[in-house]
Amino acid sequence: MRTLALLLLVGACAAPEASGPTHEAEALTRDVAGRTAGSPQSCIPALSSTQSLRIVDARTIVYESGRALWVNRLDGDCPGMRPMDTLIVDVHGSQYCRGDRFRPVSTGNMIPGPVCVLGDFTPYRKAG
Repeated sequence: MRTLALLLLVGACAAPEASGPTHEAEALTRDVAGRTAGSPQSCIPALSSTQSLRIVDARTIVYESGRALWVNRLDGDCPGMRPMDTLIVDVHGSQYCRGDRFRPVSTGNMIPGPVCVLGDFTPYRKAG
């Protein structure tokens, strides 16, 4: 009986799924407006520790480098990954590459989420 009550309580506290685009997805649409998409790349330089991968949604990550905005669309959703999460990326060398593994960590949580895998990076560059 206690288990059933706990399950009902947890279910009642679960946040409803958002319908429509998120604020982050809308921001990405604005960011790529006026830019031209290039050919997808398997690897991109991870230039500095001050620049980082930014989560848009459970399937999209962005990396900004100079005039290029690199968009990484994962092959599938990374369960539990949210825009405010931090990514722990297992980088080999000085590049982010397709197949590199990462784990999202929610703010205030010390336990990382599931292991997910980066996809190809598509550059969006400003003209001129």
